[in-house]
Amino acid sequence: MSVTSSTERVTVRVSGLNEPIHGKPGITPLEILESTSGHPDGVLAARFNGTVVDLKRPLTEDGALEWITAEDPAGKEIYFHSTTHLMAQAVTELFPNVKLAIGPPIEEGYYYDFGVEKPFTPEDLERIEQRMRERAHDRLPVERFTMPRDEAVAYYKNLHQDFKVEILEEIDDPEVSFYRQGNFTDMCRGPHVPDTGYLKHFKLLSIAGAYWRGDERRPMLQRIYGTAAPSQEALQAYLDKLEEAKERDHRKLGRELDLFSIHEEAGPGLVFWHPHGARIRNVIENFWREEHIKNGYELVYIPHILREDLFIQSGHLENYKENMYAPMPIDGIDYYAKPMNCPGHILIFKTRMRSYRDLPIRYAELGTVYRYERSGTLHGLLRVRGFTQDDAHIFCRPDQLEEEISGVIRLADFMMKSFGFEYEMYLATRPEKSMGSDELWHHATETLRACLEKTGKPYQIDEGGGVFYGPKIDVKLLDALGRTWQGPTFQLDFNLPERFDVNFIDRDGAKKRVVMIHRTVLGSMERFMGNLIEHYKGAFPAWLAPVQVRILTITDAQLPYARELEKRLRAASIRCEVDDRNEKIGYKIREAEAAKIPVMLVAGKREAAEGTLAVRERGRRDLGIKSWAEALDYIQNLSKIPTRN
Repeated sequence: MSVTSSTERVTVRVSGLNEPIHGKPGITPLEILESTSGHPDGVLAARFNGTVVDLKRPLTEDGALEWITAEDPAGKEIYFHSTTHLMAQAVTELFPNVKLAIGPPIEEGYYYDFGVEKPFTPEDLERIEQRMRERAHDRLPVERFTMPRDEAVAYYKNLHQDFKVEILEEIDDPEVSFYRQGNFTDMCRGPHVPDTGYLKHFKLLSIAGAYWRGDERRPMLQRIYGTAAPSQEALQAYLDKLEEAKERDHRKLGRELDLFSIHEEAGPGLVFWHPHGARIRNVIENFWREEHIKNGYELVYIPHILREDLFIQSGHLENYKENMYAPMPIDGIDYYAKPMNCPGHILIFKTRMRSYRDLPIRYAELGTVYRYERSGTLHGLLRVRGFTQDDAHIFCRPDQLEEEISGVIRLADFMMKSFGFEYEMYLATRPEKSMGSDELWHHATETLRACLEKTGKPYQIDEGGGVFYGPKIDVKLLDALGRTWQGPTFQLDFNLPERFDVNFIDRDGAKKRVVMIHRTVLGSMERFMGNLIEHYKGAFPAWLAPVQVRILTITDAQLPYARELEKRLRAASIRCEVDDRNEKIGYKIREAEAAKIPVMLVAGKREAAEGTLAVRERGRRDLGIKSWAEALDYIQNLSKIPTRN
């Protein structure tokens, strides 16, 4: 089909069409879309020769065109980003003196940061959302144009938009792109939808304070979060998911179940474990230790502070200093709170010369480290400043690499399954800020790739996602809501052995360089606990529950019997407690359910007389009357710690 008969033309091969489209240079994807039939519904943008472009972008050369819908990740991002501009337009109309900062799309929606004289209110959100609907109904054309950078700086200075000026003054590009819709213009790379009428289904979610550029020394801005979807059904499904996420929020459940607290007066990002939270953590740590000992690891401990020289040698001060706390001068020498455990494990390895027969050597430690996180990024247990890693370092010969990496993958797989997590794997390659030769990086990356291929499981490539000393395999946990969380990570390192001159004596009597594997199979204990709480909604499986059994008395007359049961259960290593309050049994059962206790044992007059128990399982499941032996057998089976097949 020919759009124009001009002899000057471009030829466009459109995905899904057998015949190419011929058009005048400057023809747009939107014109092609409107002139053809059989195109997918809900087209938002296009890929032209692999580059994502607006539907209104003029095409001036031959090429291949693919349609982008909201189901495409790029289309989803465009829908979010365009809705961000719609929100910013509404805000500027309702609050004329507002200062615009940034408004990016994020994984499940978007936000925009504004400088305002007083904070937004929930009522303001309602007004902003209503104005967004009005502007969407107006179907305002969204137009792209460019401006020389210096002219753009003058433009924003004239409008007193200081944040935009600051961004522009750091840009080297001689020309800057803008998007205009109605009376609203914003500096933006795009792409965007053709007009505001495409944006039908959206919701503003919340308001938060955010420091400009995440720096607490800079102005505090107002951040409005929102989300959007291509259909009302999809939007409602996401809003329902958000409500469920609120119910699973580990900070809320942490308070309700009395697991942990964080105190501003002690310092943000520092966790205080309460008895019930400490019990869960202790169960996890004991399980971790036993599995590591079974897998040939030796447990070690290193100090919390180390001399500056060590971090100069390791490269941390060169590549990681912004995440480290200020030094502590001791006897004229600077010490740092350790951000990582690897230099300490290297020092243990180097206390004597190792033979090839000694390798591999696997050191493991539940090591507490300290890393600086900006206050605006701190989030309960998931983003903290002091945390404990289930850290390990394997020192091996090059010929042992694949076997050791494969063993780490198997251990991580067992650990994830034991805690009820599905997961996805990623191969993270060399980042821009890194050290070491291209040859070492290539060899390390291909070794990890080979190990992943051997598992037969799918994996994705995370380009540039490695650490400064080597590539890595990242395992992302999938929780009950389908959200992903950072979990185990395995990092192959040829660089630190070079920096620390870490060797072994090979069969031929010559010194050879060891290879290091840095790995965690849970991640940080804090983040893993936060994930667990949200995954199980606080209703932990019996083997993890801080209280596995609660004994409920009907009257005070059963207290001696209940105390005897408590003593027997504790002797059998069951975590239990007695509810001896002078309350009705129905109330006690409801309280135990709210506390998410896996098993309730009800002791009344008859049970005390006969030495039996009324057994209830969490979820209001009545299992009837059981003898002591039957009840104990049931509880022990329910509370079994996972084992490998």
